Amino acid sequence: MDSDPTTGGGTSWLVTGAGGQLGGDLLRALADRPGDHVTGLRRADADLTDSDAVRGYVRGWLADAARRDQRPVVLNAAAYTAVDDAETDEATALRVNGHAPGWLAEELAGAGRLVHVSTDYVFSGDASHPYEPGDPTAPRSAYGRTKLAGEQAVLAAGGDAVVVRTAWVYATHGSNFVRTMLRLEGERETVSVVDDQHGTPTWSRDLAAGLVAAALSPARGTLHATNTGATTWFGLARLVFEAAGADPARVQPTTSAEFRRPAPRPAWSVLSPASWTAAGLAPLPAWEDSVRACVTELRS
Repeated sequence: MDSDPTTGGGTSWLVTGAGGQLGGDLLRALADRPGDHVTGLRRADADLTDSDAVRGYVRGWLADAARRDQRPVVLNAAAYTAVDDAETDEATALRVNGHAPGWLAEELAGAGRLVHVSTDYVFSGDASHPYEPGDPTAPRSAYGRTKLAGEQAVLAAGGDAVVVRTAWVYATHGSNFVRTMLRLEGERETVSVVDDQHGTPTWSRDLAAGLVAAALSPARGTLHATNTGATTWFGLARLVFEAAGADPARVQPTTSAEFRRPAPRPAWSVLSPASWTAAGLAPLPAWEDSVRACVTELRS
């Protein structure tokens, strides 16, 4: 199948992880594309720990795309995202985050395009400058190790693929930090939030639009995509309170040492946008603007 984005039959899209935050926003981003065909792959449709199930599903979908004379593109938003659980269940996390992307990439090699979503957790988190795609990886958690394995498997397949790392994703739906802070604002007088972990809050709606643009571009290799700017979890929580009309002073700073978790979190998760813009892709909006827009929508 021709992989040129100008193929006359339009595009056949497969969104994996369609039941998740990013997957849901990807389906919304693709909903109004005339002539395209969109399929959402959810957990019940194929077991991502089973090579035969994944490969069989993709082969059937590719055959359908060929019958429609459409260019096949997979947006892989499926992942084992329970960061703490992965510390004691790394084998399952590795099959979902590491092996399954490789199976997808191998089936698509020479047949279609793959955009694979990865994470800031592939880095050690001890930098002081925004991470570039080529910076050394050194994950400190099982989640990070398994996501790095997925990146490597995708690129090793040698097909038409791009890996997009992102960070601190939230949405108007699902379980995420922004929604949790809004809930706690109504339940507690004060909230303590870590102020020694730095990154960029990224609205899945902005990221979804960017991933679709990346899929339609000629970009290959590894890119970084987050909203613009950086803050800490404490800074994000204060803005959520402010955007909700609450006193941001009710958010109190604390340290990672005081808020221990089974999996270590990167102290520095700021990703450089240089690779994204160098690929001709539009920068995602400022993180503050997107948080305010998301909170306004949630409260309406």
